[in-house]
Amino acid sequence: MNEKTINDYYDSSKETTVKLGDEVGGGAIKMGSREEEDHREEIIAMKAIEEQLREQRSWINNNNNNNNGAAECGGGRGIYVYELPAKFNKELVEQCGEMVPWMDFCKYFSNEGLGEQIPELGDGWVLKHPCRVYNQEEAKLFYVPYYGGLDILRWHFKNNVTNELKDSLGLELIQWLSAQKPWAQNSGKDHVFVLGKISWDFRRNANGNNNGYNSNNPSWGTKFLELHQLQNPIKLLIERQPWHQNDVGIPHPTFFHPHSDDDIFAWQWKAIRSQRKYLVGFAGGARPDSSENIRSLLIDHCTTTEDRRLCRHVNCTTGDCDRPKAVIELFLESEFCLQPPGDSPTRKSVFDSLISGCIPVFFDPFTAYYQYPWHLPEDHGKYSVMIDKKELKRSGENVVKKLEGISLEKREEMRSYIIYELMPGLVYGDSNNVIEKFQDAYHIAINNLLQRVSML
Repeated sequence: MNEKTINDYYDSSKETTVKLGDEVGGGAIKMGSREEEDHREEIIAMKAIEEQLREQRSWINNNNNNNNGAAECGGGRGIYVYELPAKFNKELVEQCGEMVPWMDFCKYFSNEGLGEQIPELGDGWVLKHPCRVYNQEEAKLFYVPYYGGLDILRWHFKNNVTNELKDSLGLELIQWLSAQKPWAQNSGKDHVFVLGKISWDFRRNANGNNNGYNSNNPSWGTKFLELHQLQNPIKLLIERQPWHQNDVGIPHPTFFHPHSDDDIFAWQWKAIRSQRKYLVGFAGGARPDSSENIRSLLIDHCTTTEDRRLCRHVNCTTGDCDRPKAVIELFLESEFCLQPPGDSPTRKSVFDSLISGCIPVFFDPFTAYYQYPWHLPEDHGKYSVMIDKKELKRSGENVVKKLEGISLEKREEMRSYIIYELMPGLVYGDSNNVIEKFQDAYHIAINNLLQRVSML
């Protein structure tokens, strides 16, 4: 059995990969014709996704060295914020107590919704951006403050809700936008939506299903992003649909929302000096009903290690993860953080671990590599480890033991890059922040959007 601690198993993306089991190729693993065909199709699909990511990276504004963006506002680069009827945003927030049957969401909308929801990012941030203009003729970018995440969330867990009802508000919005002059001028290409849920929640297709996501409930979600009118605008989401060019992934909000440069410096100091008591940390619950999910396997690997200092598991099925302090303490005390897919490929935990200096270990490229081209580097090996989930299941080798093989020097190098290079661009400063020396996640997105529309 040929074991390599770090190699370039995924050459195209250069991520750090822990290789489990035999080499693929050279006759070591023989595949039947059907498996070979599936493998070829997978390669074609991955190349298509990577090409789209390269296109999205070409929209990056390389002058992202001024946080408030004032220097970028000249030359007709204004941002216009539509004054939508209240039913598209404010009245949705007012329904916070009835969003889901088992809890009151209203507490998550205090403090501008920081850390829990991103639908309100528009009110707190765009309204105060120095590029904001009040004359449509002066604008280059048009922001539509529709709280689509709240619109669909209020129907997710209620019985006897028709697709027509779920789709109704989104269709009303399209009708409203169609009457606006800027929408017609560029067919929506210079418009942007921020949707606080994953792309699949808005992609129920004409056949009544959402392309395989949540197959147990084929009527899940709305068809908002499947509407032909929504193909041209840019959609910022916490999880993008990898085959849609204008879906752009942005980081999940974390618990940390700095107000000043000093806040960022102080957190970097705390994270870099934190004593890493555990080699591996995992915050998550099992998925026993999903044969494809590897969470149960990872929990077994973690909890059966002879040395309990090697791995610590925080069980989210018992409510432990509802306390941010418990999760963040785990990440601050761990060298590596396991990040398997959950109900969908992406996880908020990825960003909680990164800002804590805990090196994420991925098992599926769709969890991060194919999601966030503006906020995570193309060279994935600088900040993460990749272990192919299929190979992991096939080999039966222990993840914890494999991660032990990565040298302390390599871990420190990756953690330093994460904390000093990545972290400032992964957090959302509060809307009144006075950050000057860094670009936070919000300003990176805005500057890149302005760069994108300037290319039209």
